Amino acid sequence: MTAALPAALAALLLLTGCGGGSAASEADASASPTSSTRSSSAAPSTTAPPTPTQQELPGGGTRVFPEHRLVGFSGGPGSPALGPMTGDLAAATERLRQQAAPYGADRTVLPVIELIATTAHPFPTPTGLYATAADDAVVQQYLDAARAAGGILLLGIQPGTGDFLPAVQQYERWLTEPDVGVALDPEWAVDPGEVPGDVFGSTTGAELNSVSAYLDGLVTTHRLPQKVMLYHQLHAQIVTGQEVMVDRPGIAVVKSVDGIGAAADKVGTYQRVMAGTPPFVHAGFKLFYEEDTRSGPLMEPAEVLALLPQPEYVLYE
Repeated sequence: MTAALPAALAALLLLTGCGGGSAASEADASASPTSSTRSSSAAPSTTAPPTPTQQELPGGGTRVFPEHRLVGFSGGPGSPALGPMTGDLAAATERLRQQAAPYGADRTVLPVIELIATTAHPFPTPTGLYATAADDAVVQQYLDAARAAGGILLLGIQPGTGDFLPAVQQYERWLTEPDVGVALDPEWAVDPGEVPGDVFGSTTGAELNSVSAYLDGLVTTHRLPQKVMLYHQLHAQIVTGQEVMVDRPGIAVVKSVDGIGAAADKVGTYQRVMAGTPPFVHAGFKLFYEEDTRSGPLMEPAEVLALLPQPEYVLYE
């Protein structure tokens, strides 16, 4: 029996192809891939990560100006006082197209929907900042409307007693999209202890720079087209220290002058507020369908385009 066991074992090894010198060579071969795998995993990878694709604006291209003139409607859900972009967004978008058409003689019109996303209130809110932020469903609804119009969405920010930068950063998931920018409204940025609406808020060139730097970083990281950073200004004291503002390649900065009233008054406000504006900041002009017409007819597009400097953004509220 002791002699038969080696013979049976030899037969079994022969049947499985693992006998004699073949077993030794296969053992060597099986060890070789293991050794190769270990050395391979230890070596640093030489494969570069994929480069994100350069994204473009609606209609193509990566620069906002001078290729385009922006024409927009402001608004918010269920808030007609914020502008015409409310209620039936498809109907409001069609009205925007009609309003924007006369501005397209010398440039391609890029429609703008300016959603008042973070809204200031004259009472404390759960955040303690006298402001509330729009939820994702609302932002998506307005972004869908902007895309249906072939335009861009600007997220309007009224920070209450908070600062602009953290209020903007709340919307980072949206700001990594190629067709979403911001519209900062410093009239509604007040100091702690003050109440929005009781006093005029204000901001500084340094604070605007902090937002610009943040947005420019998103543009670089995600290979986005230029992103619009707009700030509203009703009178000269609302924004101070503009001389320190920095021109960043990924950001198209626009100042929207928000004077209210008869045409002559609006033009005077426009000239005063635009004086001293940094040369890289593009001019914007706002018209009010209700407030302006209490003092006379609404300014016609030809009158708006005759202003100096010529507005590159025209907003209707």
